Amino acid sequence: MKLRVKDVLLPTAVLFLICVIVAAALAGTNLLTKDKIADQAAKKAEESRKLALSVADTFEPAAENEYYVGKTGNDIVGYVFETSAKGYGGDVDVMTGISADGKITGVILLDHEETPGLGANAEKEEFRAQFLQDVPETVLMLVKYQAPQPGEVEAMTGASMTSRAVTEAVNEAIRQYKKITGKGD
Repeated sequence: MKLRVKDVLLPTAVLFLICVIVAAALAGTNLLTKDKIADQAAKKAEESRKLALSVADTFEPAAENEYYVGKTGNDIVGYVFETSAKGYGGDVDVMTGISADGKITGVILLDHEETPGLGANAEKEEFRAQFLQDVPETVLMLVKYQAPQPGEVEAMTGASMTSRAVTEAVNEAIRQYKKITGKGD
């Protein structure tokens, strides 16, 4: 059987045309929805800040845009930090609220690719609630198979890498808090 140019070019041209039409449709959809997606992301971030530092009425980005200052009226009531650390499935993005008097007020997982049923359990309140304590002198320590003491967090069974990632992200927030407030190390 002899291969003709027409037998190769016609399907190739049709496939190319289909790809161009689909790419144009995707680009059009992106143009129509990008503002709405950005608005939804900003709304979700604001809601997460409110969960992390519930005593604040408003949040102002710091000059460096590395953290947010939570205020009630003109009074600073705390800070919200977005940090990240390497987990089992990739980066674990965490939002941490710390009050002006040095208490961790909230830990919210923003994004992660951790294993469902194991590392994804870091989203559960019982794990995140362990972080709600006074800012320790040094950093939060991760312990396994024992009741945590102040300044410690018990790792999740079967998800020690995720537990470590969340703890490291919260510790980074603590370091930033101490740096901007001059409290501690």
